[in-house]
Amino acid sequence: MITIMNKPVNIEPASGKLGILTPGIGAVSSTFIAGVIAARKGLAAPIGSVSQMAHIRLGAKEEDRNPLIKEFVPLAELDDLVFGGWDPISSNALEAARTCGVLEEKDLAPLSAELEGIVPMDAVFDNRWVKKLDGVRIKNISSKWEQAEALIADIENFRSENECDRLVMVWCGSTEAFQEAGEVHSTVESFEAGLRANDENISPSQIYAYAALMSDVPFANGAPNLSVDLPCMIELAKTRGVPIVGKDFKTGQTLMKTLLAPGLKARMLGLNGWYSTNILGNRDGEVLDDPENFKTKEVSKLGVLDAILQPESYPDLYSDIHHVVRINYYPPRGDNKEGWDNIDIFGWLGYPMQIKVDFLCRDSILAAPIVLDLALFMDLAARAGQSGVQEWLSFYLKAPQSATESGPEHDLFIQQTKLKNTLREWMGEQPVTHSEAG
Repeated sequence: MITIMNKPVNIEPASGKLGILTPGIGAVSSTFIAGVIAARKGLAAPIGSVSQMAHIRLGAKEEDRNPLIKEFVPLAELDDLVFGGWDPISSNALEAARTCGVLEEKDLAPLSAELEGIVPMDAVFDNRWVKKLDGVRIKNISSKWEQAEALIADIENFRSENECDRLVMVWCGSTEAFQEAGEVHSTVESFEAGLRANDENISPSQIYAYAALMSDVPFANGAPNLSVDLPCMIELAKTRGVPIVGKDFKTGQTLMKTLLAPGLKARMLGLNGWYSTNILGNRDGEVLDDPENFKTKEVSKLGVLDAILQPESYPDLYSDIHHVVRINYYPPRGDNKEGWDNIDIFGWLGYPMQIKVDFLCRDSILAAPIVLDLALFMDLAARAGQSGVQEWLSFYLKAPQSATESGPEHDLFIQQTKLKNTLREWMGEQPVTHSEAG
């Protein structure tokens, strides 16, 4: 077989330091930072990170070319990463990690000096968007325009003080109260006017996103609130040539849905109902205990099944699904979330069956490698000259943005193929179709 190579994309080398800025240095961010430091000290493998541990097949199967992704594409090295961010509560990453209780002291002790040295900058924070939290380390600035200017200054100071060649920003902050896009979000001009007018419809996460894009820093949104999935931010990302991606890290229960639902559809098994409930005791659980913040998360979680199952194409199987999602704040559980699902399916001649799933997961343990992968892949996209919505990273997200009006793909396995084929094509390799010919 003769393999016809694609023309590779010109990708700038990953030279120098890459700064990873996280608005929010809590459970997810401190766990992410600790894991990266442990990995580069040789204390632990970066388990869960596709960028670090996954292989990628090149060419036909019989060619037996199967390098690690990190050896195939020019990603930043773990040793070249520098960490920073903002937090309204934590005084440093070590204090955050100990307070959140995700990692045990025996795992934190060898990393304590480095974690203690990561001190968050004062945050842009508004209690109206997260009523369950009280910010104590916040910028004493009332003007939203001046808040944005202060964040832009923070970004440049961090870049200079840490001698970073490049930066990326990954939102690891709390879920904000539910919001629908308004006129202030329609264009960059209207958004900037809204900043100057202290428009109440502009949330802190949107100010961070604006500051990042104005600083030419790629931005990934790990929460379900509106940030870069707004017309003004999409316009700004395209204008300034900056990659963006959102939203909401795909970790526990929704990860299971995107694994199971494609299997039901592949076998043409019907679905009557899917009842999902969670108990969670960390800061995220406390924030989501507020109905307005939960609504933001609920919308993110509920959109998955329809996108995967396509009820308009399969009305006999999926036209009348009863889909329920609940999240309950339960402090004793801490970060160890339990996601319980009851799935009512039906098969041949309409006979009913049930699937029960009880996923006792660790929320931040699942989210931490996603932060790493999004940061490294967004940096790669920037060096490859990409801008706007990076739909190929939908693999990591509950409610992914679409680069076109056709909408996003939610099937995890299609998302994985899209991610790997994008990397193949950028490097001049043919996409893998798994057809008989390839």
